[in-house]
Amino acid sequence: MTSAYTPSRVVSLQPSATVILAAIGKLDCLAACTKYCADVCPEVKERGIAIVSDSWTADSKQITQLHPDLVIAAVPYQEKSVGEILKSGARFFGLAPRTLADIYGDIELIARLMDAAERGIAVVAQMRNAIDAMRVVTRGPSRPRVYCEEWGNPLIMSQPWVAELIEAAGGQFVGEPGKQTTAEAILKEAPDVVITAWCGAGDRVPLERIVGLRNWENMTAVQQRRVFCISDELLNTPAPTLINGLRALAFAIHPEIFPHCSGLRSITDVPTLQKEG
Repeated sequence: MTSAYTPSRVVSLQPSATVILAAIGKLDCLAACTKYCADVCPEVKERGIAIVSDSWTADSKQITQLHPDLVIAAVPYQEKSVGEILKSGARFFGLAPRTLADIYGDIELIARLMDAAERGIAVVAQMRNAIDAMRVVTRGPSRPRVYCEEWGNPLIMSQPWVAELIEAAGGQFVGEPGKQTTAEAILKEAPDVVITAWCGAGDRVPLERIVGLRNWENMTAVQQRRVFCISDELLNTPAPTLINGLRALAFAIHPEIFPHCSGLRSITDVPTLQKEG
């Protein structure tokens, strides 16, 4: 399918949009993106692409100066930032995915918009195939209970697409995806595995500290040293990079089957929680 209008100068205010543009071979059309995009998509730094504020802090003056013909942003938005995007006068495409199906749809929509429909279909097929293959390997009786959070204060559970990836990786998601919870509630759930992936924190979640602050020392996951930090961009960027997040989840949930991979850090690396010999 060929779009009647194909943008040639795109401003991406969200890492997922930038990753999708790269995956469909349209990074040449990227006029600007955010500093977070540069963290997830190294080609941005290599190409010297302009850096602008993100979906939460959008600035109409920044956008207008770039003369884009399309701005792509995604939740979370502020009402003010949406107003800034609209004030720029550029076409605006807003994303708000919750599930893997939503993400597949966003990839295909952006691909069609950029006159790369076939490439978008191929990217989605690759993601589906990787997830289906994982489900085949993890099909079995052992399904550890997994608590996964995207923010630590307040505690906010990871989004529905992460819950789907956890299920594909052979686990059971504890709680209601995307909802706020408490340390006490999670302690009562007694998860077998705890995973943190805080938005904007990269791989720098202080695992030892949060266990102490939440009084989780006697939790099964802590006792068995199955508390992990997975790099933010691997789980919170709704784009093809989620497949790398899936591999990290697979090791955290079933280390007896899957190898350790990059982007994953365990509490066993914290000296003060090592067992005394």
